[in-house]
Amino acid sequence: MEDLGNKVLIKINDKWGDECFGDSCSLDPSSKRIPGGKPQGFVEIFDVQPDGKKRLVGKYNLVVYQGREWAAARIMNIDNAYITPLKEEFICWLGLGDGGTPPGDPLNPTSPTVFDTDLDSEIPINAVDSSCADFHGGFYYKHPFDSVGFEQDTANANEWLIIRVIVTIGADDANGQNISEVGLFTAASNSGGYGGPFNLFARVTFPTIVKVSTRQLVFVWYLYV
Repeated sequence: MEDLGNKVLIKINDKWGDECFGDSCSLDPSSKRIPGGKPQGFVEIFDVQPDGKKRLVGKYNLVVYQGREWAAARIMNIDNAYITPLKEEFICWLGLGDGGTPPGDPLNPTSPTVFDTDLDSEIPINAVDSSCADFHGGFYYKHPFDSVGFEQDTANANEWLIIRVIVTIGADDANGQNISEVGLFTAASNSGGYGGPFNLFARVTFPTIVKVSTRQLVFVWYLYV
C-alpha cells in the first residue's frame, strides 16, 4: 500500500511464475510438490501389466506461454489478440510425440521451453478409434481424457485445488511408437472426430517409452490451481 497524499494506491500482484509452471524432476513424488516451493502441474506415467502397475515417470510439466496467455483470456472472457487459442477453448485432449529426446540419445530428455507451441514431433495414436480427434494421414493424433476429477491438497494443508486428468493409452494405441513427450491441448470441442484447431497448453518430456500391444500406459496429469 502506498500513500499518495489524499489517495491510497493499493497494489496487488498474483504471479504464476516458473516456480508454478516450470519443468523439473520431482524430488518429492509422494506429495507432488517442489520442496520449498509451490506445487505445479505434475505428470505420472504408469505401465499397466497383468501383475500390477509400475510408475515409469514422475515429473513436473511446463505450462507454455501460449497456455498461460490462454488461461488469462479464459479467466477474463476476453480473446487475447497475441495468441491463437480462443477464450472459448478448454483443456480436453492429450497428444503424444517422439521428439522429447535427441536423436541417438533416447534416455536423455530435452526440457520443453516456454516458447513451445506444439509437440516437437507428434506421433499417431490410433487409426480407427472415433473417440479420438485430429485425423490426418490415416490416423488420429489426439486422445480424449478418461476422466477429470478434483482432489484435496492434503500434502499442503489444502492450500490448492488439484485437477486430476487421467488418460489411458490402450493396447491398440500408438503401437511401435517411441514416446518421449506428451502434451495437453485446448480445443473448442472434446467430441470424437473433432478436427481442430488444437493448441498446446502444457508439455513434458521424459526418457523414451517403447509402446507395444502388450502394455497399456496410464497418464495421470495433476493441475494445481
